[in-house]
Amino acid sequence: MAMFKSGNPTLTAKIFDKSLHENASAFGVMSIRGTMNKFGFLLFMVMASAMYVWNIYAEGNVATASTLMIAGAIGGFVLAIVMMFKPNWAGYIAPAYGILEGLFIGGISAFFNAMFQKSYPNIVLHAVGLTLGVALAMFLLYNFRVISVTNRLRSIIMSATLGIGLFYLIVWILGMFGVDMGFAFDSSPLSIGISLFIVGIAALNLLLDFDAIEKAAEMGAPKYMEWYSAFGLLVTLVWLYLEILRLLSKLNSRN
Repeated sequence: MAMFKSGNPTLTAKIFDKSLHENASAFGVMSIRGTMNKFGFLLFMVMASAMYVWNIYAEGNVATASTLMIAGAIGGFVLAIVMMFKPNWAGYIAPAYGILEGLFIGGISAFFNAMFQKSYPNIVLHAVGLTLGVALAMFLLYNFRVISVTNRLRSIIMSATLGIGLFYLIVWILGMFGVDMGFAFDSSPLSIGISLFIVGIAALNLLLDFDAIEKAAEMGAPKYMEWYSAFGLLVTLVWLYLEILRLLSKLNSRN
């Protein structure tokens, strides 16, 4: 399974290799259809809890919405780490992760909506639409083999994803020491260019996720890996949404 790689840290060859050593007959065998069905369920959980926080914010309970958003971010991160080490628990943990991630997404979206209420009242709606549009485009490009996931493409996307992760980490550490990294967050051409690059890499990671899911199904991974793979795909989609939302906010700030 050395050829099975994904830029998504939750969909790594090591995790799927480990799952193949489990007794697949005791759990059933993973399928692409089953994975996508479970992904749809997780997406519904995200949307439902996101709308819950959105409504709380709209009612003026900003403190409560902020608390739920922070709880969702921390809780979702903890559950994601647990699933990475215990993928066979994904069937129980993934739905809870979807709910917590929705709390976080709903809070972030509500804040952006309030911030750009006058200058860009449809920023969240456009971000959601662009995210789904990009995801559908990537799926079609992969499904019809317009873009083939080769070893070279995997290496490029994985290297770029690692670089983005290091960039996030450096910005966060320097920010803790009061170092101004405004170019990463302002509306300058450089900042917008960085955001465009990150959005592109996030979109390309969807190709690697689709490829990882397809290969795992072909190799007969245990049934519980459907939940884990759906969780991994959701992680990439959420990342893509957040980066598109940030990009739209930067573009609007230039007006």
